[in-house]
Amino acid sequence: MAKKQDKATDIRHYDVVLAPHITEKSTMMAEHNAVVFRVAGGASKPEIKAAVEALFGVTVKNVNTIVTKGKTKKWKGQPYKRSDVKKAIVTLAEGQSIDITEGVRA
Repeated sequence: MAKKQDKATDIRHYDVVLAPHITEKSTMMAEHNAVVFRVAGGASKPEIKAAVEALFGVTVKNVNTIVTKGKTKKWKGQPYKRSDVKKAIVTLAEGQSIDITEGVRA
């Protein structure tokens, strides 16, 4: 049986959840009680769950992660590669919500 995570805000929680990912698709997911965040590349699902619960004071029901590989582009004829981005789709429990415009509660 897994250990219960401590819900107190820790400094490492700020390193796990980097920013909200605001797109048309992620806005539509808000209707289904889900929020999308950009997260650290090495963050695991339990770490993401603990960080969101501690930072925003909500109950997380489910966490799904996606790694978007960086595209190869050219600038002035020189090729470069965009960074890989890891996103987390966080589904909240019924009656819970996160207002991403207000920021993190201190």
